[in-house]
Amino acid sequence: MSRPTLLTGWGRTAPTAARVVRPRTLEQAARALTRAGPRGALARGLGRSYGDAAQAAGGLVLDCTGLAGPPRLDTGRAEVTAPAGTSLERIIAHLLPRGYFVPVTPGTRHVTLGGAIAADVHGKNHHADSSIGAHVRSLTLLTPVGEVHRLGPDHGDTELFWATVGGMGLTGVITEATLGVHPVETAHVRVDTDRTDDLDSTLDLMARTDHAYRYTVCWVDLLARGAATGRGVLTRAHHARPADLPAPQRREPLRYRTGTPLPAPPWAPPRLLNRWTVSAFNTAYYNAAPRRRRGQAQPVGGFFHPLDSVRGWNRMYGPRGFVQYQFVVPFGEEDTLRAVVAGLSGAGAPSFLAVLKRMGEPTPGPLSFPRPGWTLALDLPADLPGLARLLRGFDELVLAAGGRLYLAKDSRADAETVHAMYPEIPSWQATRARADPGGVLVSDLARRLRLV
Repeated sequence: MSRPTLLTGWGRTAPTAARVVRPRTLEQAARALTRAGPRGALARGLGRSYGDAAQAAGGLVLDCTGLAGPPRLDTGRAEVTAPAGTSLERIIAHLLPRGYFVPVTPGTRHVTLGGAIAADVHGKNHHADSSIGAHVRSLTLLTPVGEVHRLGPDHGDTELFWATVGGMGLTGVITEATLGVHPVETAHVRVDTDRTDDLDSTLDLMARTDHAYRYTVCWVDLLARGAATGRGVLTRAHHARPADLPAPQRREPLRYRTGTPLPAPPWAPPRLLNRWTVSAFNTAYYNAAPRRRRGQAQPVGGFFHPLDSVRGWNRMYGPRGFVQYQFVVPFGEEDTLRAVVAGLSGAGAPSFLAVLKRMGEPTPGPLSFPRPGWTLALDLPADLPGLARLLRGFDELVLAAGGRLYLAKDSRADAETVHAMYPEIPSWQATRARADPGGVLVSDLARRLRLV
């Protein structure tokens, strides 16, 4: 049975209604696809895409969280295999006590394995380890015509494999996947922190030191002005060894602690996060950060997933929700980055979740976002006056610099801009057509951006 449900992305904007079913087996998922109807079908995980990537207005949405199960670790091959509806949280909790960690994790562990691959997620280690697609050893893909493909970067239909990695769920339903994993000695990281004075000093410090760390990320104060424009708090880390931990924690170095998340208020008034409240938060956060600190041991949960400590934090933006904007521009295009930061600061745009990273080698996925360069991700209230015009101007700057937007974060870009940013869309569409000749798989994002 399917039921009509109103769905949004994590940004809580542009809700649309779809029939929702929750298959628990590959066979149930295959049967559901045959009942898609004229508005098509789409797989959905835990709903952490920020925009409309996991919505299908008037269609059928397969809630794939039922396609979950215990991960299976092969220590001899350093691989973990799990059903695609399994969350990264469950996979991490399985791996860490056994001395392994996922190769890539985004800023939340509340994403499914299949969703992570469909968005080709990246993390704080992209400059060193690329995105999750680079670590997928194999995956099982169910297509709307009922075919089951076992794909990998070096076996099966490799074009379809890479069309699926970063393909936003539009080539088929991922039902299982195998990832390479890496060994760790503790459930902590050893963190170095530096507070920077402005954007140029931030960029310089990251460019000089990122190569020496596996993980690196910088929080940027986008409301600071004048000489302090773009000031930040840069944190870089390696996996910790037992000797790096305080004595009490050395007895159980692989114990995985996440803590109980605090609930966000069930309701927040409009404009709670405005120029003045966010500016006060940013100033307090910046001043509280150490000027220079070395070797602090932090639990992996706190370092990689700080926002997971607040359950439902997206409600803090009020009933209108928020827009996440993330772009990447090539190295050498720092002036574009400076222009965006200056534009946000000058507009008084209230973003307290602004993170800057350096990206490394991409995967071959035609729709995969990461490219070598600088990436900035930020959140803005959806009801911010002049937001649409401000972001359209940034789109033009990013496009002119040879950059692109992240489809898993996008909720408002136009098709012409995105097609110019992703010149391999036509070749991806040809591969997708082989897997889904009837055009069954569709999302609100795919319609808006004319991907299908």
